[in-house]
Amino acid sequence: MARMNDQPERWTQATVHPDMWADPDDDPRDSDGAGPDGELATLLDFLKSYRLTLLMKCEGLDAEQLARRSVPPSTMSLLGLVRHLVEVERDWRNWLHEGDPEPKLYGPKDADFHGAVADRAVVDAAYADLEREQAATDAALAEHPDLGERLGKDKTSVRELMVHRIEEYARHCGHADLLRECVDGRVGQ
Repeated sequence: MARMNDQPERWTQATVHPDMWADPDDDPRDSDGAGPDGELATLLDFLKSYRLTLLMKCEGLDAEQLARRSVPPSTMSLLGLVRHLVEVERDWRNWLHEGDPEPKLYGPKDADFHGAVADRAVVDAAYADLEREQAATDAALAEHPDLGERLGKDKTSVRELMVHRIEEYARHCGHADLLRECVDGRVGQ
């Protein structure tokens, strides 16, 4: 296990631009040509890119590395971020209806981070949970293609929910950048 004062050497797999995660030809987030047409397609494209970025920041790490906490007293880890976004995806569906909210999957406040332990079964479950919850939220929102439609007891617009989803993933991808660099020194956007 790494000690707090052990500092990995910074590195990247990119050979074209030293501040990139991967070379443009190898980066699955990059596509040639014009971006998507329309507001909804653009929002979905950004969401897809940030979701993929989070997974890329976690790839190649073992359970201990994924569960490694950043700096005390923080409970944040890459695995904790994955589990947190599971809870967030589930909660966004609560915004869509006026009924009782779906319960938290991992338990009360911060259980998503506290339960992010170095166990391969916990890691595998977190990835499966994330895929399932993302698909469920995507399916629920696909029923509401009008970005101006207001939903739920707070009458939140679909547009606001989509932008908030992008913001949430983008913010946590920033955390993932720093967490990954602390784990093994790998850098890049």
